[in-house]
Amino acid sequence: MTILQVGALPVRKSRGGFEILLISSRETGRWVIPKGWPSKRLSDPDAAAREAKQEAGVTGKISRVPVGSYRYRKKTVEHIRVLTVTCYVLWVKKERKRWREQDQRTRVWFSQEDAVKKVREPGLKILIASLEVRPKS
Repeated sequence: MTILQVGALPVRKSRGGFEILLISSRETGRWVIPKGWPSKRLSDPDAAAREAKQEAGVTGKISRVPVGSYRYRKKTVEHIRVLTVTCYVLWVKKERKRWREQDQRTRVWFSQEDAVKKVREPGLKILIASLEVRPKS
């Protein structure tokens, strides 16, 4: 059984093109993107934007079309599950000083190259490495 999640790839303009915002995971502290469960009330892109707001304190314009997906393993007490995360680019317009999970996570902007080095999931590395976005004017 495939378990689906939605994720946001928060980006902003930089001198070299764009940067990607990564956050620390709550359990292991590894670098990840904001992600969570789809919603019955929200479209998948809007649910991904909600996760970015809750987990990273950022808001902006979310893409309506996914840029890709990746899989990762989530360990629970009982077993290991494989989850598939569908990802949407979020052009960050605002970074909040306070947000829901600020005491549980760290957020850091990275160049595309550094973000690839920081994340652990092979599929997420590939997704970030292949990401081509044009800064919104």
